[in-house]
Amino acid sequence: MSLMNVSSPHLSQPGDAGSMMRLVLFATLPGLLALTYWFGWGSLINVVWAALLAIFFEAVSLVIRGRKITFYLRDYSAVLTGVLLGLALPPLAPWWVTLVGVGFAIVIAKHFFGGLGHNPFNPAMVGYVVLLISFPVEMTSWVAPRDVMAGQQELLGFGTTMTQIFPFFGQPVDGYTMATALDLYKQHPGEIVQQSEQVQLAFGLWGAKGSEWVNLGYLVGGLFLVYRRVFTWHAPAGMLGAIILLSLLCNGLLGMQVAAPPLLHLFSGATMLGAFFIITDPVTSAVSLKGRLLYGLAIGSLVFVIRTWGNYPDAVAFSVLLMNFAVPFLDYYTQPRSFGKAALYAKRDKG
Repeated sequence: MSLMNVSSPHLSQPGDAGSMMRLVLFATLPGLLALTYWFGWGSLINVVWAALLAIFFEAVSLVIRGRKITFYLRDYSAVLTGVLLGLALPPLAPWWVTLVGVGFAIVIAKHFFGGLGHNPFNPAMVGYVVLLISFPVEMTSWVAPRDVMAGQQELLGFGTTMTQIFPFFGQPVDGYTMATALDLYKQHPGEIVQQSEQVQLAFGLWGAKGSEWVNLGYLVGGLFLVYRRVFTWHAPAGMLGAIILLSLLCNGLLGMQVAAPPLLHLFSGATMLGAFFIITDPVTSAVSLKGRLLYGLAIGSLVFVIRTWGNYPDAVAFSVLLMNFAVPFLDYYTQPRSFGKAALYAKRDKG
């Protein structure tokens, strides 16, 4: 009887890249629904528009590279990149801003490095940072959330929102904007925030008004992905743990009122989106469990430092891209020993 010559690994489970990407897309729905409820139709329109653009740029790139379009589109990686970028954009970002961001993310950040599995940097965050640096006005113009002025603030209707994003449908208003809670805290730290009624309008029960529910939606979706074992808990726990510890340290032990409280950090900006949907990217994050934990800790520390003392009130995208540089270093120094090496080294030391 002949023996089967099969290489490891010998354990497998059903599923492929496409099924995993579809699960991640499904998990973004609670956050997207909260965005639509609190900030209007803009985010939903941006997500659909960004996903269509991602499919287009992916197909063009595959044709140029001589690859089969249908085969590679079925992995949904391009759609996920577009959706994540659309979720990160301001609700009323003009159509051409999304076009530039998605095009740069798919063509430059992904396919210029060889496509899925070869890109060293998170494509969605590369596109976001390019937009933030190139078009700071459009990228920092957030609309006021629902009920921010005690019932006086009405959300824009679907038609008005379409006109703002696609001006060729009509004459848009010059702009809608409001400072975010993280930005206001940097401008009015400590007791001034508590004394200013105008500033307090941007704050909700435990975070930024509206954004706290959006982050809660991403938290629910992220925990669902952890439960389904799409990724492990190490990177998200490291990022959120670092933010909590540094915020408690600065506010409690050091008495630095310039640092926002932990709940404001956790439930404002793109904290939960970054923790569960960005830094868990299997291509650009660390491989080992210890490396993922250190990766998350470093990103959370950078987010806190930049938010507190830097020029950007959110800083998730910059922190992720900075740590993408360090992933090879983490992988090299945190890779586990091969089975049996520990006993071999112990025997050698005794001899």
